[in-house]
Amino acid sequence: MGKFHVPRRGSLQFWPRKRAAKILPSVNWKAFSSKKFESKNGLLGFIGYKVGMASAVAKDTTANSMTKGKNIVIPVTIIECPSLKIFSVRFYRDGKVATEVLSQNIDKEMKRKVRMPTQFKSLDEFSGKLNEYEDIRLIVYSSARKAKLKKTPEIIELALTGDINQKFAAAKSMIDRDINVNDVFGKGQMLDIHAVTKGKGLQGPVKRFGITFKQHKSEKGVRRPGSLGPWHPARVTFRTPMAGQLGFFTRVQYNNKVLEIGKEISELKGSKARTEWQNYGFVNSPYCVVLGSVSGAQKRPVVLTAAIRPKKITTKQAFEVMEII
Repeated sequence: MGKFHVPRRGSLQFWPRKRAAKILPSVNWKAFSSKKFESKNGLLGFIGYKVGMASAVAKDTTANSMTKGKNIVIPVTIIECPSLKIFSVRFYRDGKVATEVLSQNIDKEMKRKVRMPTQFKSLDEFSGKLNEYEDIRLIVYSSARKAKLKKTPEIIELALTGDINQKFAAAKSMIDRDINVNDVFGKGQMLDIHAVTKGKGLQGPVKRFGITFKQHKSEKGVRRPGSLGPWHPARVTFRTPMAGQLGFFTRVQYNNKVLEIGKEISELKGSKARTEWQNYGFVNSPYCVVLGSVSGAQKRPVVLTAAIRPKKITTKQAFEVMEII
């Protein structure tokens, strides 16, 4: 008889399994500080809204691929990316915010949310004091009204790539103008997508952790674990599969391939590109087409960041989108 081996169900990497604190995830920018990234204007992130999934007819241009030169059908996700605006520039010292410079071109929606100061500082005052600070980051907000989804914008902190002088030059060039997704990412680039997953509510251990059914003549339930633990320690540990919240968790999807970036989705061929998207509406802003699926429901905001650990296999993949069907 073979060895009776039953590995535990559910990953212990995600704990506690509770609802996310906010709909727009935060990003650990300290993990990005020791690496170099590709960015057109130095910005390492962007805010988008999930439109939905579709099928794309694409020409496979991957080297040494079995379908090289052929048209194949691949799953894609459309993400609407309205322009961003800078709310403030933060200067960090010893891991804390030392000072903050607000932009003088802030929308009315943001002014309603935040108490504005009576006097504004200028970035030119800090040009000769950059050696006093260790990092510069941007507080940006999305133009949600342009996407015609809602009035209140999303606001998040984004990091910059390069040394302190390059970060200051990038912040100075972007502080009073709109930032488009074309200015940050490019076609064929790898992205990490931070999002909140769909909420499933209260679920049992079978669906929540993937445990198997017990025998149909079990006394105390079929859809539950056989034992909650030993007598000693006399408690139920967090490792035991139990009923609870499933979904609405903050998750990161690594290495998502950007297939297409454009200003108007109507420029793409195909019937799906010109129609109204289910549970979303029309795409009115610049868009981004990503290979595969993305966490969350339609209209949910997501954070696009540069890939922190790109894979060689996925980096070498290349597709030319022909039409969206």
